[in-house]
Amino acid sequence: MAQEVRGVIAPGKGEPVRVETIVVPDPGPGEAVVRIQACGVCHTDLHYKQGGISDEFPFLLGHEAAGVVESVGEGVTDVAPGDFVILNWRAVCGQCRACLRGRPWFCFDTRNAEQRMTLAGSGRKLSAALGIGAFAEKTLVAAGQCTKVDPAVAPQVAGLLGCGVMAGIGAAINTGGVGRGDSVAVIGCGGVGAAAIVGSHLAGAAKIIAIDIDERKLETARTMGATHTVNAKEIDPVEATRELTGGFGADVVIEAVGRPETYKQAFHARDLAGTVVLVGVPTPEMKLELPLLDVFGRGGALKSSWYGDCLPSRDFPLLIDLHLHGRLPLEKFVTETIQLDEVESAFQRMHHGDVLRSVVML
Repeated sequence: MAQEVRGVIAPGKGEPVRVETIVVPDPGPGEAVVRIQACGVCHTDLHYKQGGISDEFPFLLGHEAAGVVESVGEGVTDVAPGDFVILNWRAVCGQCRACLRGRPWFCFDTRNAEQRMTLAGSGRKLSAALGIGAFAEKTLVAAGQCTKVDPAVAPQVAGLLGCGVMAGIGAAINTGGVGRGDSVAVIGCGGVGAAAIVGSHLAGAAKIIAIDIDERKLETARTMGATHTVNAKEIDPVEATRELTGGFGADVVIEAVGRPETYKQAFHARDLAGTVVLVGVPTPEMKLELPLLDVFGRGGALKSSWYGDCLPSRDFPLLIDLHLHGRLPLEKFVTETIQLDEVESAFQRMHHGDVLRSVVML
């Protein structure tokens, strides 16, 4: 039987979000209903609200979530009611050319729920942010979007792996291939950049250079494992990175801003045969221009990192285990916990750089 629950809706471009009653249908084949316990406030949700991703309003926001499976539809075998799960927005299909070649983290046909949640009363269909819509007491997702993890973990930290923290850690470990003794520079030290620093530290990098224009973020970066910090308002970040790496540049440079200016800095701050990883999300109108001879002559690799090139079924349980054993400080990412009706104010604090992550508790 369909259920009515509260959820945070973005009604139109740039309009304030509001809490509305939404209808969650019973799960159909391959679907699951999840009772949400915690959901992080991510920049992607702000992009949805601002119309920067699509114009398919109204949106049911929220996607960095953890909760408990309440019910499942026909044919679901990987999860069952009562399982504690992290939600992901890359439910692999297992049948596309990437999956069949043993590279499911590149899956080209990821799955979402077939049914749509709706607004109570009007019946208007909602577009769930990243196919999840977890600023709600319950949500409907494809069962493959549910990844079981150890229920001993606190939901407010577990849910962060559902997007930003996984994107940053994965950019360092999965995409950038950071290894023991490497030098790493991270440009942009918000939530994703801070996670890239944590991932680099976890991988055994010898030197981790945090670059930002906000001293508050640089101070946080130091607590996350950065060995050096550079305020790009005061010092040229390319020259500073070279100076800190014997004049050569970093082995891996992770760009977590998503702007042409900072990407060029990343390109020139890497060592010969070094790697640049773009994990910051650019806007559609942005263009990049680089001398082609420099692209050729410097060698190495220029990569983009989509969701940290993660495989949720592999990476989420591993990272949760590392956290529970004290090796991955996920709790440092949680600046504050809030309620559903505080999401709009949380967006303002995030926009001004006042928080690393606000987490909605339900």
